[in-house]
Order: sequence, then structure tokens, then C-alpha cells
Amino acid sequence: MTSHPVPARVILLSGPSGSGKSSLAARTGLPVLNLDDFYKDGDDPTLPQLPGGGGPDWDSPLSWDAEGAVAAVESLCRTSRAGVPVYSIAANGRVGSEFMDIGRTPLFIAEGIFAADIIEACRERGVLADALCLRGRPSTTFRRRLARDLREGRKSVPYLVRRGLRLMRTERDVVARQTALGAHPCGKDEAMGRIASAAAGRRHLTVEA
Repeated sequence: MTSHPVPARVILLSGPSGSGKSSLAARTGLPVLNLDDFYKDGDDPTLPQLPGGGGPDWDSPLSWDAEGAVAAVESLCRTSRAGVPVYSIAANGRVGSEFMDIGRTPLFIAEGIFAADIIEACRERGVLADALCLRGRPSTTFRRRLARDLREGRKSVPYLVRRGLRLMRTERDVVARQTALGAHPCGKDEAMGRIASAAAGRRHLTVEA
């Protein structure tokens, strides 16, 4: 593989489940790394569990392979290519793998609900362009998330409704946590503006702290 003369940089796009990360990332026209594909398999003994025998806590960052995600981001930034898993939420596990190639682009997006958890690691490696956290009305996020999950058949209907109500109650805490990790909280219009700025080579204080 041939390295970029100047490494590419990544925009980490976080936010609550259902906040519109995937659709916004697609609108940018930039290559997109789906960080949710780095979930652990459902039979992984290190998965955190919900209280009362409710099964794995898929909303805990401990259910996610942060080291693997950072390795893929850094490989894309330095060589333009990386091997990434293909994850099926319905199957609770990885169902394959593929190579991602961002070509000669100097910027790409890595989006997922745990993207903020790797801000510091990406900053330390010198590959971070910006870090954003999409936020909105919890009730709107609830409706969008439930419609998506039902459409994709991710889990059973009772499970999705229970999880959705729990996430709606904790959404502001999720945004606060991701902001504390270094992500800039914003709506979609501001996020698009900051992504355009990063594409033009302008930096934000978020990544220089």
C-alpha cells in the first residue's frame, strides 16, 4: 500500500442513536466509516449486561471494540485502506469483513454512537479534523429511531419500544457525556458547516484543545 504524502484526517460524528448521523454523513459526499460495525459479538463474555437479566447493554461503550475502531481510522488516514468488519444487529454479531478504500480524499467521516469515545486517541495520533455530536429533540429522535429499527427488523417490537423509551429518558445525558469527551454539540446545519470548513482545511478549537 502507498501512504498519503500528507495523512488524511477524520471527522468523528457522534450523537444519540437515531439522531441522524448516517443520513447526514451520506449527504456530505465524503467516504464514511460505520463505527457501529465494531460492536462486539453477542456471545462475547466481556459484554456489559443490563440489570435484571435484560440481556447485553448495547448502549454501553463497553459493548464496542474501541481499539479496533481506532486502528481502522488510523489505517485509513495513513494508507487510505483498512479492513473493517460487517456487523448485523439482527444477528448480534459480525457476519463478514471488507476492505474500505478512501482513495486520495484528504478527509472522511467516521460515524457511530461511540465515536466520541475515540476522540482523544485520534487527536493523539494527529488524524482528527473535527468531532461533532448531533443533538435534537428527544421525542423526535425516539420516533426516528423506532421507525428505522422497525423498518430494518433490528430486534423484536417490544424490545425496540422499551429500549427507545429508555434512550429517550437518557438522551440529554448521552449528549452531555459525548460533549465532555470533546465532541461539539450541534444541529445538522451547523454540523454541515463545520464539515465544509474541515474540507476547506480550516480547523476548530475542538480538536486543538
